[in-house]
Amino acid sequence: MVLIAASFFTSALTVSAGMGGGIAMLAVMGYLVPVAAIIPLHGVVQLGSNVGRAAILHNHVVWTCLAAFLVGAIPGAWAGSTAVGALSDPVLKAILGFFILLITWMRLPRLAAIRLPGFAVTGAITTFLTMIFGATGPLNAVVLSKTFPDRMRFQATTAAVMSLQHLVKTIAFALAGFAFAPWLPLIAAMILTGLAGTWVGANILRKTPENRFQLIFKVCLTVLSIDLIRRGVAGMAHG
Repeated sequence: MVLIAASFFTSALTVSAGMGGGIAMLAVMGYLVPVAAIIPLHGVVQLGSNVGRAAILHNHVVWTCLAAFLVGAIPGAWAGSTAVGALSDPVLKAILGFFILLITWMRLPRLAAIRLPGFAVTGAITTFLTMIFGATGPLNAVVLSKTFPDRMRFQATTAAVMSLQHLVKTIAFALAGFAFAPWLPLIAAMILTGLAGTWVGANILRKTPENRFQLIFKVCLTVLSIDLIRRGVAGMAHG
């Protein structure tokens, strides 16, 4: 029941604040799900949540960006599946936290100039990382926020990109032999409550002024980045 309720609230958080729900869900699952099952199950549940978000906001999705992202995501998932367990999780957390914090607050030009090859590279890198780390939503979010200034286009395209990424990741884990069948009732329940949370969050998003959304988005990214760095440093200290 805790995971089912958490799916609702984390989905609402992702839509209304721009990101954060995926990492929050990963943290909750860390207490209640066997370690070997966390990343695969998290991917399936986040797939359902993000498909719902993309469907609700489909008129704002930049589809060419999504297609380019897929080109990079497939080899990224393959490379990530071969590297699972080979990289230090604490080091990865710390590096990811520092990177997100840096990009969030640096004054950068809009990244529309990266165009389609740039989106393909982003798809490869973030999909590789999500196979190992689990939740790289903030990394995708910070890149796309620098590309699409309009919050509706940003949210819709981010949802479509994350849907694609979690789909590729789920297929990769299935091909690697993870048994999803015993978890299907829980997955179904979490996806349903996640869709409800997505609907609530989308209504909050539409009523949020642009400048307030941008502030909330940056504050959430900062808090998550600092927590990633803290957990990474703590893990290295105990390692």
